Amino acid sequence: GHFIEIGNSVFMQFIKKDEKQLVPLPANNIDFGGGLERLTQAVQGKPDAFTTDIFAEAVKRISDTSGYSFGTDIEKDKHVRIVADHLRASVAIASYGIYPSNKLQGYVLRKLIRRALFHFHLLGGSIKGGDFVHLAESFKHLVADERWVEVAKTLSAEGVKFGEALERGLSFLRNAINRGVEINGKFIFDLYQSYGFPGELALEILKENAIEVTSEIKADFQKQFEKHKNLSRTTSAGVFKGGLAGSEEVIKRLHTATHLMQAGLRKTLGEQVEQKGQHITAERSRFDFSFDRKLADEEVNTIEEYVNRVVALSLPVTKKTLTFDEAKKAGALGFFTEKYADKVDVYTIASDDQVYSKEICGGPHVDNTKEIGTFKIIKQEKAGANIVRVYATVVT
Repeated sequence: GHFIEIGNSVFMQFIKKDEKQLVPLPANNIDFGGGLERLTQAVQGKPDAFTTDIFAEAVKRISDTSGYSFGTDIEKDKHVRIVADHLRASVAIASYGIYPSNKLQGYVLRKLIRRALFHFHLLGGSIKGGDFVHLAESFKHLVADERWVEVAKTLSAEGVKFGEALERGLSFLRNAINRGVEINGKFIFDLYQSYGFPGELALEILKENAIEVTSEIKADFQKQFEKHKNLSRTTSAGVFKGGLAGSEEVIKRLHTATHLMQAGLRKTLGEQVEQKGQHITAERSRFDFSFDRKLADEEVNTIEEYVNRVVALSLPVTKKTLTFDEAKKAGALGFFTEKYADKVDVYTIASDDQVYSKEICGGPHVDNTKEIGTFKIIKQEKAGANIVRVYATVVT
Protein backbone atom coordinates (compact mmCIF):
# COMPACT_ATOMS: atom_id res chain seq x y z
CA GLY A 1 0.00 0.00 0.00
CA HIS A 2 2.99 2.35 -0.07
CA PHE A 3 3.07 2.72 -3.85
CA ILE A 4 0.41 3.11 -6.52
CA GLU A 5 1.23 2.64 -10.20
CA ILE A 6 -0.13 5.58 -12.16
CA GLY A 7 1.34 4.56 -15.50
CA ASN A 8 4.32 2.89 -17.10
CA SER A 9 6.39 3.47 -20.20
CA VAL A 10 6.61 0.62 -22.69
CA PHE A 11 9.10 1.23 -25.49
CA MET A 12 7.89 -0.61 -28.57
CA GLN A 13 10.71 -1.26 -31.00
CA PHE A 14 10.42 -4.84 -32.31
CA ILE A 15 7.85 -7.41 -33.36
CA LYS A 16 8.48 -11.03 -32.43
CA LYS A 17 8.21 -13.28 -35.50
CA ASP A 18 9.11 -16.52 -33.74
CA GLU A 19 10.98 -17.69 -30.64
CA LYS A 20 14.31 -16.32 -31.91
CA GLN A 21 13.61 -13.58 -34.42
CA LEU A 22 12.90 -9.94 -33.50
CA VAL A 23 12.12 -7.66 -36.44
CA PRO A 24 12.31 -3.84 -36.08
CA LEU A 25 8.95 -2.09 -36.31
CA PRO A 26 8.48 0.44 -39.13
CA ALA A 27 7.96 3.12 -36.45
CA ASN A 28 9.04 3.13 -32.81
CA ASN A 29 6.64 4.38 -30.17
CA ILE A 30 6.04 4.61 -26.45
CA ASP A 31 2.89 3.36 -24.75
CA PHE A 32 1.93 5.05 -21.46
CA GLY A 33 -0.24 2.82 -19.30
CA GLY A 34 -2.04 5.53 -17.34
CA GLY A 35 -5.76 5.67 -18.04
CA LEU A 36 -8.41 8.11 -16.85
CA GLU A 37 -9.15 6.14 -13.68
CA ARG A 38 -5.49 5.90 -12.61
CA LEU A 39 -4.82 9.59 -13.24
CA THR A 40 -8.02 10.59 -11.40
CA GLN A 41 -7.02 8.37 -8.49
CA ALA A 42 -3.62 10.08 -8.28
CA VAL A 43 -5.00 13.63 -8.63
CA GLN A 44 -7.70 13.02 -6.00
CA GLY A 45 -5.30 11.20 -3.68
CA LYS A 46 -7.44 8.06 -3.45
CA PRO A 47 -6.11 4.56 -2.71
CA ASP A 48 -8.71 2.90 -4.96
CA ALA A 49 -10.13 4.00 -8.33
CA PHE A 50 -13.59 3.03 -7.10
CA THR A 51 -13.41 5.69 -4.36
CA THR A 52 -12.86 8.47 -6.94
CA ASP A 53 -15.71 10.66 -8.12
CA ILE A 54 -15.93 8.54 -11.29
CA PHE A 55 -17.46 5.63 -9.36
CA ALA A 56 -18.33 7.12 -5.94
CA GLU A 57 -22.04 7.61 -6.68
CA ALA A 58 -22.41 4.10 -8.13
CA VAL A 59 -20.58 2.50 -5.19
CA LYS A 60 -22.81 4.38 -2.73
CA ARG A 61 -25.98 3.25 -4.50
CA ILE A 62 -24.77 -0.35 -4.71
CA SER A 63 -23.89 -0.31 -0.99
CA ASP A 64 -27.17 1.34 0.07
CA THR A 65 -29.32 -0.93 -2.08
CA SER A 66 -27.59 -4.22 -1.21
CA GLY A 67 -26.97 -3.41 2.45
CA TYR A 68 -23.23 -4.04 2.14
CA SER A 69 -20.72 -1.34 3.12
CA PHE A 70 -17.89 -1.06 0.59
CA GLY A 71 -14.42 -1.47 2.10
CA THR A 72 -15.30 -3.93 4.85
CA ASP A 73 -14.69 -7.26 3.11
CA ILE A 74 -12.14 -7.99 0.36
CA GLU A 75 -14.28 -10.59 -1.46
CA LYS A 76 -17.45 -8.52 -1.37
CA ASP A 77 -15.55 -5.42 -2.47
CA LYS A 78 -14.74 -7.33 -5.67
CA HIS A 79 -18.47 -7.77 -6.36
CA VAL A 80 -19.07 -4.02 -5.88
CA ARG A 81 -16.26 -3.13 -8.28
CA ILE A 82 -17.58 -5.50 -10.97
CA VAL A 83 -21.14 -4.16 -10.65
CA ALA A 84 -19.97 -0.54 -10.89
CA ASP A 85 -17.58 -1.17 -13.78
CA HIS A 86 -20.05 -3.27 -15.80
CA LEU A 87 -22.87 -0.82 -15.15
CA ARG A 88 -20.86 2.05 -16.59
CA ALA A 89 -19.96 0.01 -19.70
CA SER A 90 -23.58 -1.17 -20.13
CA VAL A 91 -24.95 2.37 -19.97
CA ALA A 92 -22.36 3.60 -22.48
CA ILE A 93 -23.01 0.77 -24.97
CA ALA A 94 -26.80 0.99 -24.66
CA SER A 95 -26.61 4.75 -25.27
CA TYR A 96 -25.56 3.97 -28.87
CA GLY A 97 -28.86 2.21 -29.50
CA ILE A 98 -27.48 -1.31 -29.04
CA TYR A 99 -29.80 -3.86 -27.45
CA PRO A 100 -28.97 -7.13 -25.63
CA SER A 101 -28.97 -10.11 -27.99
CA ASN A 102 -27.12 -13.33 -28.70
CA LYS A 103 -24.82 -11.88 -31.37
CA LEU A 104 -22.01 -9.36 -31.83
CA GLN A 105 -22.29 -6.11 -29.84
CA GLY A 106 -25.64 -7.16 -28.38
CA TYR A 107 -24.02 -10.29 -26.96
CA VAL A 108 -21.33 -8.20 -25.24
CA LEU A 109 -23.98 -5.91 -23.74
CA ARG A 110 -26.05 -8.86 -22.51
CA LYS A 111 -22.97 -10.41 -20.85
CA LEU A 112 -22.07 -7.13 -19.13
CA ILE A 113 -25.59 -6.55 -17.80
CA ARG A 114 -26.03 -10.13 -16.61
CA ARG A 115 -22.61 -10.27 -14.97
CA ALA A 116 -23.37 -7.02 -13.13
CA LEU A 117 -26.72 -8.44 -12.01
CA PHE A 118 -25.11 -11.70 -10.92
CA HIS A 119 -22.54 -9.97 -8.72
CA PHE A 120 -25.21 -7.67 -7.31
CA HIS A 121 -27.17 -10.81 -6.46
CA LEU A 122 -24.12 -12.20 -4.64
CA LEU A 123 -24.01 -9.02 -2.57
CA GLY A 124 -27.56 -9.73 -1.45
CA GLY A 125 -29.19 -7.18 -3.75
CA SER A 126 -32.53 -7.76 -5.44
CA ILE A 127 -32.46 -7.88 -9.25
CA LYS A 128 -36.21 -7.48 -9.50
CA GLY A 129 -38.06 -4.23 -10.00
CA GLY A 130 -36.27 -0.94 -10.47
CA ASP A 131 -33.15 -1.57 -8.37
CA PHE A 132 -30.89 -2.13 -11.36
CA VAL A 133 -32.02 1.03 -13.18
CA HIS A 134 -31.63 2.95 -9.91
CA LEU A 135 -27.99 1.83 -9.79
CA ALA A 136 -27.46 2.68 -13.47
CA GLU A 137 -28.66 6.24 -12.88
CA SER A 138 -25.21 6.85 -11.37
CA PHE A 139 -23.98 7.05 -14.97
CA LYS A 140 -26.95 8.90 -16.45
CA HIS A 141 -24.65 11.84 -17.21
CA LEU A 142 -22.96 9.70 -19.91
CA VAL A 143 -26.16 9.63 -21.97
CA ALA A 144 -27.91 12.35 -23.95
CA ASP A 145 -31.16 13.30 -22.18
CA GLU A 146 -33.35 12.11 -25.03
CA ARG A 147 -31.68 8.65 -24.99
CA TRP A 148 -31.92 7.92 -21.27
CA VAL A 149 -35.52 6.61 -21.28
CA GLU A 150 -34.56 4.07 -23.96
CA VAL A 151 -31.38 3.06 -22.09
CA ALA A 152 -33.34 2.60 -18.84
CA LYS A 153 -35.91 0.42 -20.68
CA THR A 154 -33.11 -1.70 -22.14
CA LEU A 155 -31.45 -2.31 -18.76
CA SER A 156 -34.77 -2.96 -17.02
CA ALA A 157 -36.00 -5.43 -19.66
CA GLU A 158 -32.76 -7.41 -19.57
CA GLY A 159 -32.86 -7.38 -15.76
CA VAL A 160 -36.36 -8.87 -15.78
CA LYS A 161 -35.28 -11.56 -18.28
CA PHE A 162 -32.22 -12.50 -16.27
CA GLY A 163 -34.21 -12.54 -13.02
CA GLU A 164 -36.69 -14.99 -14.56
CA ALA A 165 -33.84 -17.15 -15.93
CA LEU A 166 -32.19 -17.12 -12.53
CA GLU A 167 -35.37 -18.30 -10.79
CA ARG A 168 -35.94 -21.12 -13.32
CA GLY A 169 -32.31 -22.19 -13.08
CA LEU A 170 -32.33 -22.16 -9.28
CA SER A 171 -35.47 -24.27 -9.20
CA PHE A 172 -34.02 -26.78 -11.69
CA LEU A 173 -30.69 -27.00 -9.85
CA ARG A 174 -32.24 -27.47 -6.41
CA ASN A 175 -34.60 -30.15 -7.72
CA ALA A 176 -31.62 -31.95 -9.25
CA ILE A 177 -29.73 -31.77 -5.94
CA ASN A 178 -32.76 -33.13 -4.03
CA ARG A 179 -33.13 -36.01 -6.51
CA GLY A 180 -29.46 -36.90 -6.21
CA VAL A 181 -28.70 -36.24 -9.90
CA GLU A 182 -25.03 -36.66 -10.77
CA ILE A 183 -23.43 -33.20 -10.96
CA ASN A 184 -20.67 -32.95 -13.55
CA GLY A 185 -19.24 -30.31 -15.87
CA LYS A 186 -21.76 -31.03 -18.61
CA PHE A 187 -24.67 -30.65 -16.17
CA ILE A 188 -23.41 -27.22 -15.08
CA PHE A 189 -22.84 -26.17 -18.70
CA ASP A 190 -26.31 -27.36 -19.78
CA LEU A 191 -27.73 -25.28 -16.94
CA TYR A 192 -25.86 -22.27 -18.33
CA GLN A 193 -26.87 -22.93 -21.94
CA SER A 194 -30.53 -23.72 -21.23
CA TYR A 195 -31.24 -21.11 -18.56
CA GLY A 196 -28.44 -18.56 -18.94
CA PHE A 197 -27.53 -19.62 -15.40
CA PRO A 198 -23.97 -18.52 -14.50
CA GLY A 199 -21.52 -21.36 -13.83
CA GLU A 200 -20.08 -19.38 -10.90
CA LEU A 201 -23.49 -19.26 -9.21
CA ALA A 202 -24.08 -22.96 -9.80
CA LEU A 203 -20.75 -23.73 -8.08
CA GLU A 204 -21.68 -21.42 -5.20
CA ILE A 205 -25.03 -23.18 -4.65
CA LEU A 206 -23.41 -26.63 -4.83
CA LYS A 207 -20.95 -25.51 -2.17
CA GLU A 208 -23.83 -24.27 0.03
CA ASN A 209 -25.39 -27.75 -0.27
CA ALA A 210 -22.14 -29.46 0.78
CA ILE A 211 -21.65 -30.93 -2.69
CA GLU A 212 -17.98 -31.18 -3.57
CA VAL A 213 -17.01 -29.63 -6.89
CA THR A 214 -13.85 -31.41 -7.95
CA SER A 215 -11.18 -29.99 -10.24
CA GLU A 216 -12.32 -32.56 -12.83
CA ILE A 217 -15.86 -31.12 -12.79
CA LYS A 218 -14.52 -27.58 -13.19
CA ALA A 219 -12.21 -28.66 -16.02
CA ASP A 220 -15.08 -30.46 -17.79
CA PHE A 221 -17.29 -27.37 -17.49
CA GLN A 222 -14.50 -25.19 -18.92
CA LYS A 223 -14.02 -27.65 -21.79
CA GLN A 224 -17.74 -27.53 -22.65
CA PHE A 225 -17.70 -23.74 -22.39
CA GLU A 226 -14.66 -23.33 -24.67
CA LYS A 227 -16.26 -25.65 -27.22
CA HIS A 228 -19.38 -23.45 -27.16
CA LYS A 229 -17.29 -20.26 -27.59
CA ASN A 230 -15.34 -21.70 -30.53
CA LEU A 231 -18.59 -22.69 -32.25
CA SER A 232 -19.93 -19.16 -31.72
CA ARG A 233 -16.76 -17.67 -33.25
CA THR A 234 -17.10 -19.94 -36.28
CA THR A 235 -20.70 -18.89 -36.75
CA SER A 236 -19.79 -15.20 -36.48
CA ALA A 237 -16.99 -15.63 -39.01
CA GLY A 238 -19.56 -16.91 -41.50
CA VAL A 239 -21.38 -13.56 -41.58
CA PHE A 240 -20.25 -11.78 -44.76
CA LYS A 241 -19.53 -8.06 -45.09
CA GLY A 242 -22.74 -6.09 -44.71
CA GLY A 243 -24.60 -9.21 -43.57
CA LEU A 244 -24.64 -10.71 -47.06
CA ALA A 245 -24.16 -14.43 -47.63
CA GLY A 246 -22.72 -14.01 -51.13
CA SER A 247 -23.23 -11.63 -54.06
CA GLU A 248 -25.55 -13.50 -56.46
CA GLU A 249 -28.08 -11.48 -58.47
CA VAL A 250 -31.02 -12.36 -56.20
CA ILE A 251 -29.02 -11.15 -53.18
CA LYS A 252 -28.37 -7.83 -54.93
CA ARG A 253 -32.11 -7.50 -55.49
CA LEU A 254 -32.91 -8.32 -51.88
CA HIS A 255 -30.20 -6.03 -50.57
CA THR A 256 -31.45 -3.04 -52.54
CA ALA A 257 -35.03 -3.85 -51.51
CA THR A 258 -33.92 -3.93 -47.86
CA HIS A 259 -32.60 -0.36 -48.19
CA LEU A 260 -36.02 0.70 -49.44
CA MET A 261 -37.72 -1.29 -46.66
CA GLN A 262 -35.68 0.56 -44.02
CA ALA A 263 -36.72 3.88 -45.58
CA GLY A 264 -40.33 2.66 -45.55
CA LEU A 265 -40.08 1.60 -41.91
CA ARG A 266 -38.79 5.03 -40.89
CA LYS A 267 -41.50 6.84 -42.86
CA THR A 268 -44.23 4.62 -41.40
CA LEU A 269 -43.04 4.17 -37.78
CA GLY A 270 -40.88 7.25 -37.24
CA GLU A 271 -37.25 8.23 -37.63
CA GLN A 272 -36.32 6.66 -34.28
CA VAL A 273 -36.23 3.32 -36.14
CA GLU A 274 -32.61 2.19 -36.53
CA GLN A 275 -31.07 -0.87 -38.17
CA LYS A 276 -29.77 -3.35 -35.59
CA GLY A 277 -28.54 -6.06 -37.92
CA GLN A 278 -29.22 -7.85 -41.18
CA HIS A 279 -28.44 -11.11 -42.90
CA ILE A 280 -29.33 -11.73 -46.53
CA THR A 281 -29.27 -15.04 -48.41
CA ALA A 282 -30.60 -16.08 -51.80
CA GLU A 283 -33.87 -17.12 -50.11
CA ARG A 284 -34.69 -14.13 -47.93
CA SER A 285 -33.62 -10.92 -46.20
CA ARG A 286 -33.57 -10.85 -42.40
CA PHE A 287 -33.60 -7.35 -40.96
CA ASP A 288 -33.52 -6.29 -37.28
CA PHE A 289 -34.60 -2.81 -36.21
CA SER A 290 -35.33 -0.90 -33.03
CA PHE A 291 -39.04 -0.88 -32.17
CA ASP A 292 -41.06 -1.87 -29.11
CA ARG A 293 -43.69 -4.06 -30.80
CA LYS A 294 -44.44 -6.16 -33.86
CA LEU A 295 -45.94 -4.36 -36.85
CA ALA A 296 -49.68 -4.16 -37.39
CA ASP A 297 -51.03 -5.63 -40.66
CA GLU A 298 -51.75 -2.16 -42.08
CA GLU A 299 -48.17 -1.07 -41.29
CA VAL A 300 -46.78 -4.11 -43.11
CA ASN A 301 -48.99 -3.27 -46.12
CA THR A 302 -47.85 0.37 -46.09
CA ILE A 303 -44.16 -0.62 -46.09
CA GLU A 304 -44.65 -3.18 -48.88
CA GLU A 305 -46.51 -0.58 -50.94
CA TYR A 306 -43.69 1.94 -50.43
CA VAL A 307 -41.04 -0.48 -51.70
CA ASN A 308 -43.09 -1.74 -54.63
CA ARG A 309 -44.04 1.80 -55.68
CA VAL A 310 -40.34 2.73 -55.93
CA VAL A 311 -39.66 -0.51 -57.83
CA ALA A 312 -42.39 0.41 -60.35
CA LEU A 313 -40.80 3.85 -60.90
CA SER A 314 -37.71 2.16 -62.44
CA LEU A 315 -35.27 4.51 -60.72
CA PRO A 316 -31.48 4.30 -61.03
CA VAL A 317 -29.42 3.17 -58.01
CA THR A 318 -26.43 5.50 -57.93
CA LYS A 319 -23.19 5.18 -55.98
CA LYS A 320 -21.01 8.06 -54.80
CA THR A 321 -17.80 7.82 -52.76
CA LEU A 322 -17.56 10.46 -50.01
CA THR A 323 -15.74 11.03 -46.76
CA PHE A 324 -17.70 9.75 -43.78
CA ASP A 325 -18.43 13.31 -42.59
CA GLU A 326 -19.62 14.33 -46.07
CA ALA A 327 -21.93 11.30 -46.17
CA LYS A 328 -23.49 12.19 -42.81
CA LYS A 329 -23.94 15.84 -43.84
CA ALA A 330 -25.63 14.65 -47.04
CA GLY A 331 -28.20 12.83 -44.90
CA ALA A 332 -27.04 9.28 -45.63
CA LEU A 333 -28.20 6.66 -43.15
CA GLY A 334 -25.56 4.52 -41.54
CA PHE A 335 -25.18 1.97 -38.79
CA PHE A 336 -23.31 4.55 -36.71
CA THR A 337 -22.26 2.16 -33.95
CA GLU A 338 -19.94 0.59 -36.53
CA LYS A 339 -16.49 1.96 -37.40
CA TYR A 340 -16.37 3.22 -40.97
CA ALA A 341 -13.37 3.91 -43.20
CA ASP A 342 -12.43 7.51 -44.04
CA LYS A 343 -14.07 7.04 -47.46
CA VAL A 344 -17.48 5.38 -47.78
CA ASP A 345 -19.87 4.48 -50.59
CA VAL A 346 -23.29 6.13 -50.49
CA TYR A 347 -26.10 4.48 -52.48
CA THR A 348 -29.00 6.72 -53.44
CA ILE A 349 -32.38 5.93 -54.98
CA ALA A 350 -34.12 9.13 -56.05
CA SER A 351 -36.34 10.74 -58.66
CA ASP A 352 -35.99 14.35 -59.82
CA ASP A 353 -37.99 15.65 -56.87
CA GLN A 354 -37.74 13.00 -54.11
CA VAL A 355 -35.10 10.90 -52.35
CA TYR A 356 -36.45 7.44 -51.52
CA SER A 357 -33.33 5.94 -49.95
CA LYS A 358 -29.80 7.14 -49.17
CA GLU A 359 -27.46 4.88 -47.19
CA ILE A 360 -23.81 4.29 -46.45
CA CYS A 361 -23.20 0.73 -47.62
CA GLY A 362 -20.56 -1.69 -48.86
CA GLY A 363 -22.80 -3.02 -51.70
CA PRO A 364 -23.67 -4.92 -53.88
CA HIS A 365 -26.83 -3.45 -55.45
CA VAL A 366 -28.86 -3.60 -58.63
CA ASP A 367 -28.43 -0.77 -61.16
CA ASN A 368 -32.13 0.04 -61.37
CA THR A 369 -35.08 -0.60 -59.03
CA LYS A 370 -37.01 -2.34 -61.84
CA GLU A 371 -34.62 -5.31 -61.41
CA ILE A 372 -35.84 -5.94 -57.84
CA GLY A 373 -39.19 -7.57 -58.60
CA THR A 374 -42.16 -7.73 -56.21
CA PHE A 375 -41.25 -7.20 -52.55
CA LYS A 376 -43.06 -9.06 -49.75
CA ILE A 377 -42.64 -9.24 -45.94
CA ILE A 378 -43.19 -12.91 -45.14
CA LYS A 379 -42.68 -13.06 -41.36
CA GLN A 380 -41.92 -10.97 -38.29
CA GLU A 381 -40.98 -11.70 -34.69
CA LYS A 382 -39.57 -10.08 -31.57
CA ALA A 383 -35.80 -10.61 -31.49
CA GLY A 384 -35.11 -9.07 -28.08
CA ALA A 385 -36.09 -6.15 -25.88
CA ASN A 386 -37.20 -3.37 -28.24
CA ILE A 387 -35.99 -5.21 -31.34
CA VAL A 388 -38.24 -6.49 -34.14
CA ARG A 389 -37.00 -8.90 -36.81
CA VAL A 390 -38.67 -9.09 -40.21
CA TYR A 391 -38.09 -11.56 -43.02
CA ALA A 392 -38.73 -10.48 -46.60
CA THR A 393 -38.38 -11.83 -50.09
CA VAL A 394 -38.61 -10.69 -53.73
CA VAL A 395 -40.15 -12.50 -56.69
CA THR A 396 -39.93 -11.70 -60.38
